Amino acid sequence: MTAQLNNTASRFTIGLLVLIALITSTVVPALGQANRRPRPRRLTRVIVKKTPPVIYYTLNSGQVIRVRMNETITSETARAGDQFTTTVVDPVYANGLEVIPAGSSIVGQVRTVKRASRQSKAGAIEVHFVSLRLPTGITRAINGDLTDVTSDTVNADNEGEVSGKSATNRNVVFVGGGAATGALIGAIAGGGKGAGIGAGVGAGLGVAGALFSKGHEAVVKSGTQFGIVLNQNLSLPAANVR
Repeated sequence: MTAQLNNTASRFTIGLLVLIALITSTVVPALGQANRRPRPRRLTRVIVKKTPPVIYYTLNSGQVIRVRMNETITSETARAGDQFTTTVVDPVYANGLEVIPAGSSIVGQVRTVKRASRQSKAGAIEVHFVSLRLPTGITRAINGDLTDVTSDTVNADNEGEVSGKSATNRNVVFVGGGAATGALIGAIAGGGKGAGIGAGVGAGLGVAGALFSKGHEAVVKSGTQFGIVLNQNLSLPAANVR
């Protein structure tokens, strides 16, 4: 009887120990997890920068831009549709602000070419200007024609803006002027007054262009300076806007 009681007590003790072990294995990890504090989340601040609106300033029709030829063209080899480039010499202003810096590029296009002939006719090149590229990379289509930049044909105001008469009605072209002058800016038959590049020519060419050297081709050399007159308004941001 005593042995049986001892046996029962031993079984009870073993069962109790197993139960305690099971409870401990469950509660201790739970207590450990309960003691772990969650890490606070870091808030990321997103700062949105507002881009100020770009303000555009208008160059009016009649604005004159002084440019310099980048390559040489001649009526002997030029063809209609050929393109050439010029560099802006003087900065251009609108409302007192610089909008076309010196060094900007303007692309020209040959419209018509007349070869020199033995019948006293000098060669002639009619050109048109189609696009402007600023140093910032901004490119704009333009509608511009050739003009001279003499004091008789342009006006400058106190804000540095230069304007002149549109060349469209004057049919202004490059005309052969002989070996000494290369090419002159003149008006073809039926239109207005011509002006020489450094030569002071100021009369109409007439049908035969008799005032110019006989049979000379129009040669516009690299480095030649002349004017471009805008035929339409052009809107641009200030030059310091990126």
